Amino acid sequence: MATEEKKKVGKDNLENKEPKIEEISKKSPAEDKKAEPAVSPEVEESAIEGAVADEGIDLDTIPDAEEVIEAEKPKRARRYDDEDTEVEWSPKTQLGKMVKAGEIGMNEIFSTHHQIRESEIVDFLLPGIEEITMLIGGSPGKGGGIQRRPSRRTVRVHKSGRRTKTSMMTIVGDTKGYLGIGVGKAATNKAARDKSLKNAKLALFPIRKGCGSWECSCGDGHSIPYAIAGKCGSVEVKLMPAPRGLGLCASDEMKKIFQIIGIKDVRLKSRGQTHSRINFIFAIEDALKNINRMKF
Repeated sequence: MATEEKKKVGKDNLENKEPKIEEISKKSPAEDKKAEPAVSPEVEESAIEGAVADEGIDLDTIPDAEEVIEAEKPKRARRYDDEDTEVEWSPKTQLGKMVKAGEIGMNEIFSTHHQIRESEIVDFLLPGIEEITMLIGGSPGKGGGIQRRPSRRTVRVHKSGRRTKTSMMTIVGDTKGYLGIGVGKAATNKAARDKSLKNAKLALFPIRKGCGSWECSCGDGHSIPYAIAGKCGSVEVKLMPAPRGLGLCASDEMKKIFQIIGIKDVRLKSRGQTHSRINFIFAIEDALKNINRMKF
C-alpha cells in the first residue's frame, strides 16, 4: 500500500511541473528583448560623456584604434635595398672637427701627416671626386678565357653547407692628383661595394705629376716626373714618363687608374702573375706612392 501511495504522489508532482515547463518554453527570445527597456544611442553618448567629465578625462588625448594598431606593429629592420637618406655629418675625430670648421684643407692634411679616419672628410673637401669599380672577378667561359666581373666570389664548404663571400675593389680619384684604392668584403654585392668605397676614401694619398720625358720637356703635369717601380706579391711594375700625345701604354683596365687622376701619357712595363688583378693594381699604387718618397 505504501508503495502505491508513493507512486501516486510522484505522478502528481510530475503533472504539477509540466505546465511550468510549457509556460517557459512558450516565451520566445524576441519577447524577452521587448521586455527589456530600450535605450537610445543619444542617451548612451550623454551617459558616457557625463562619466568621462566626472573622471576628468580629455577625449581628444585618447588615440584611435587604428593608431594603436600601427604603434603596436613591429618595426622592419633596415636593409641595404632601402634608399639612403642624407644625414648631416657630425665629425667624431679632431681632424674632422677642424675640417668642418674650415681650419685645414686637403693639402695641409698630407703636409702635416694627418691620418684620415672618416670618409666624410674626403666628401667634404673633394665634392667632385670620382669613383670606379674595377673588374677583379670573373667566370671561365666555354671556349676558354675568362669573363671579367666587378665582384669576386669565394666559397667555403662547411658541414652546414656552402658559405659565399663577395669582394669588390673601388678606386676614387681627382684630376688634382689624389688617388685611393680600397677593397671590401661582405655577403652581398652592395655591402661589399660600400665597404670598398669607404676604404678607398680612407686610403687617399696625393700623387706628384710632371713631365720627365726627354722627348717632351714641356714642364706640364700630363705625365710623371721620372721612372719609378712598384711591387705587390709576384707582380712588379715600372712606370716611365712619356711625351705629350703618346697616350697611356697600358691595358684597358689599368688605364682607368691613370685616367681618374689626370695622367694622360705614361709607359707601363710589368712582369709576374699579372692575371691577378688585385696584385697588379696594388703594384701600380705602390709605384705611385714611391714618387712622393723621392726627394729632389
